[in-house]
This record gives sequence, C-alpha cells and structure tokens, in this order.
Amino acid sequence: MLKKINHIFIALILISLILGASGCSIPLPWSPAQSPPTPSPPANSSEYTNPDWTFPSGSSQTAQPLPDIRSVVSEAMPSVVSVTTKMVVYDIFQREYAQSAAGSGFLIRSEEGYEGYIVTNNHVVQNAEKVQVELADGRTFPANIVGTDALTDLALLKIEATDLPYAYLGDSDLLAVGDWVVAIGNALGEGITATHGIVSRLNVSVAVSGNTLRGLIQTDAPINPGNSGGPLVNISGEVVGITSVKVAAVGVEGMGYAISINEAGAIIQALIHQGYVTRPWLGVGLYTVDSFVAAVNNLSVNKGALIVEAVADSPADVAGLKEGDVIIWFQDKEIINADDLILAIHDCQIGQRVEITFVQGKDTKTTWAQLQESPPPWS
Repeated sequence: MLKKINHIFIALILISLILGASGCSIPLPWSPAQSPPTPSPPANSSEYTNPDWTFPSGSSQTAQPLPDIRSVVSEAMPSVVSVTTKMVVYDIFQREYAQSAAGSGFLIRSEEGYEGYIVTNNHVVQNAEKVQVELADGRTFPANIVGTDALTDLALLKIEATDLPYAYLGDSDLLAVGDWVVAIGNALGEGITATHGIVSRLNVSVAVSGNTLRGLIQTDAPINPGNSGGPLVNISGEVVGITSVKVAAVGVEGMGYAISINEAGAIIQALIHQGYVTRPWLGVGLYTVDSFVAAVNNLSVNKGALIVEAVADSPADVAGLKEGDVIIWFQDKEIINADDLILAIHDCQIGQRVEITFVQGKDTKTTWAQLQESPPPWS
C-alpha cells in the first residue's frame, strides 16, 4: 500500500537572521502567491534596461561533450556568482531588524556583446534593499536589480564591470532523461560548489505555495539552500536550467527542479528590455475554490477561481466582475482552480475579447472582457 507523502517545495535561498552579535541560518519558505506589498520599481532600473539586447542562441547541436565532470565544472564555474542581499524586516512586535540572504546567479552576454547581466531567481532578490555579488575570482560588485518576474521566479541583475566570464547557453529541448547534469551554486552561502546527477524528468510543473512553475527539469543532482539562481549545466558545460526549487520531505531524496533555459529565454530578454514582463491582463486577484473554501465563504459552487480583488478600471471591473464572484468558464475552458484561469488568460492575446462565465451569489452569468497589457508590477 502506498503511503501519501506531503511534499514541501522550498525555494533554495539561505537566510541569515542578524540578531545583535549572533545569528543563525535557516531556509526561507517562498510563497509568491501570498500577496506581498506592491513592489517598488527597481532602483535605477531604467538605466540598466537595454532594448537592443538579444538573447544568445544555444549551441548544443554543435557543442562536443567534455571528457569528464571536472572539465564541465572548469568550463562553467567561472561564470557563476554568489549573490548576497540585505533587507529590512519586522518582527511580530513591528520592531525593525536587518536580514541577509544568500543565493546564486550566472553571467550572460548578449549576441551583441553587452556584458554585466546576471540571471538569478526572483525569490533571491525579492524585497532586497541592497544586492552584492561575488565572482568566482573573488571580485565583488554592488548589483542593481534590472527587473523581476514572480510568476516564473526569474530576475536580472546588472553590475558595472567589463572583461567578465560568461556562461554558454545550451538548448534544453535537446535534453533526455538520463543525461548527466551538474548543478553549480552558492550552497549554504559558503561559496561556489558543484554537484552532479542526471535528468530525472522533463517538462515538469510544480506548485509552490499557490504559484505554479512550468517547463521544469527534474534532477537528482544534490542541491541545497543557496543554490537558487545557479546554473544547471549539461555535459558540454552549457547552461540548460536555472536551479529554483526542491522537495523537502522526510524520506524524499534527489528531487530538485530547474527552470529550463528555453522557457527562461523570452522572460530574461523582456526583463532586460523593459524591467518587467508584459502579458494579457484581466485585473483580478484569485483564490482556488474547493469544498472548504466554498463552505467558509458560503459559495454556491465548490470549484472555480474566486475573485478576491477586482482592480478598479481593469478589464474585469469594466466587465462587471466583482469581489466574491467565482469564474467557472473562460472562453471554452472549464476553470477548476485559479491556476486554470491564469493559464487560460496567458494563452490569449493582448486586446483579445474573451467570454467569461461566473457565479455571483447563486446566479450563473456570462460577460465579455477585453484583455489589456499587464501594467508594471510596481504600478
């Protein structure tokens, strides 16, 4: 008889709580669905965006496998950086204290040769007031946040430096289950380390506290807190993934996940071009309806996407959708949960007119909305 295991997906970021002269290190649970305060625009982000930047093409079709893991690490490690962030947080008594976090990233260069951009995870730099990176050669630089995207857990940093090592990017679509891979990153905040394993599964979707990451690469290469944002490289030393989450549960081993580089490419380019990602936008905050949520909120349906916020003057507001309504159909797709609706919206085009069926009280109604371009996350 199979036992049901409660999997806990954690973001691989290491947090150091600075309490006077002493401190401790703990993993930080990450929940992009928890409605954090509206983010401020990245400081000086427009200064570091570059609309002429072109995402480098992969070269896996011509790249030759390196003879051993040592050669792979030697090829890839110089481009990997340690990321340290500082932020101000408040305890339950609203007392302010400083908190630092450690993660990873890697340097990339555009087709045109633009330098200084670093790929990392959104949860590594989320709410950071100060970011510093350390290169593999020991040099340190202050870093500016160019842009972030919570939906895909990606972020871009920029340092002012030249003659930098940079990662060679591969083609994650060429990966197969059983391929050797190496995970490189700032494990436990103790410096850049490397571990190896194989590709265990491809095109995986993982729910992380309400947000779903898609197109992931599952690997059994050991990854630890602090690895977040570091590269997963193939046997040719090319980046094929960006380490993001792992399963933390008793009796579970070797289940780490990386965002595939092919999935990340368009997001990275958008962040460098304008500091954020534009998508079709309805203008609602959502929560999944199940039997418990239906009972607590006295809803007449036990599945769908509950509207917990309708932004003023948004397409949803104009279409007459209100807080407390439950969307059950979007175009020709049945909506079972909030993630279904998010996927359905993103499958549409900006400016597209869409049909929405929803429950208001005990009445089922239909309306039409014209999707808009999503505003900057700090607007």
